[in-house]
Amino acid sequence: MNELGVYREFMTVNVCSKYIKKFNKLLIYGTCVRDEYPHIFQDFSKGRTPLAVCLEKEHINMVGFKLAGLLARLNVKEVVILTVDGSPHCVQLHFAIEEVEKILGRHINRKHYVIEDGKPIEISKTSVKKARYLSFVEKCIKR
Repeated sequence: MNELGVYREFMTVNVCSKYIKKFNKLLIYGTCVRDEYPHIFQDFSKGRTPLAVCLEKEHINMVGFKLAGLLARLNVKEVVILTVDGSPHCVQLHFAIEEVEKILGRHINRKHYVIEDGKPIEISKTSVKKARYLSFVEKCIKR
């Protein structure tokens, strides 16, 4: 278990929670990561407040709105998004923080990771942005 010792869902934690302020670094992860890849979850949780999100359960707009409110109020040093690769639900979590950055109009120190073949892979911000545009993806595939 992480330093905080407790499973917390992002949508049920107060945006100014003492648990978030403890590290001022967030790990927002797809809920299934904790159970499917506990060793990766543990590694990524170190020094960060881990908060679970399942976009099969929550709507992206609700998650994004809450994340925008949190980042507008607190001086969060880093946000890491960690999900499984290939999930049409989890990919939205990566899109959500990119959208929040646009809404706030300021840089967010954010990192994106997906788990593929049991290993975390860092994904660039550019890849996250481009993945939203299917016409761009189609052009890349046809090259």
